[in-house]
Amino acid sequence: MEKKPFGSVPSRPINRLGRKDKKNEPQHAINERIRAREVRLVGDNVEQGIYPIEKARAIAEEQELDLVEISPQADPPVCKVIDYQKFQYQLRKKAKEQKAKSVKVVVKEIRFGPQTDDHDYNFKLKHAIGFLQEGAKVKAYVFFKGRSILFKEQGEVLLLRFANDLEEYGKVDQMPQLEGKRMIIMISPKKK
Repeated sequence: MEKKPFGSVPSRPINRLGRKDKKNEPQHAINERIRAREVRLVGDNVEQGIYPIEKARAIAEEQELDLVEISPQADPPVCKVIDYQKFQYQLRKKAKEQKAKSVKVVVKEIRFGPQTDDHDYNFKLKHAIGFLQEGAKVKAYVFFKGRSILFKEQGEVLLLRFANDLEEYGKVDQMPQLEGKRMIIMISPKKK
């Protein structure tokens, strides 16, 4: 395997439109791309302190690692002696872990007609209770087909009854509101 020279960073590839690809460009200034005159050096097997940039590059080259500018806003900028590929991998891994920990809001929809009978209503109510207990939001709506828009009041009464029956499982985020041919109500689960 051919050993790459110190400080060599691949130039940005040019895409088919003749523009340089930014996604392949390094996110951090590394090695020769660091413009500061002196830097604060950190990293494993390195005596931490403030060094002139040439000395910092020499220390990194001696260990066959890269000099990566971690915090360019600091005075002087903070640089770390590390393998740049490994550093990028760790950053991607951290980002992936944070994304996995983030809370995903699930919205379940329940559809009614303006003249929904009691059996259908109770069946959908049971499902809504299950959704709220799982931690999902419930978006219930009455869909008005054709001339059934004349029964807006019946739809609103139905949704208010639905919200009232779910009172102990969730709280109403949005009261019944007519949007086009739908009257919508949003219910989110109560905190445990």
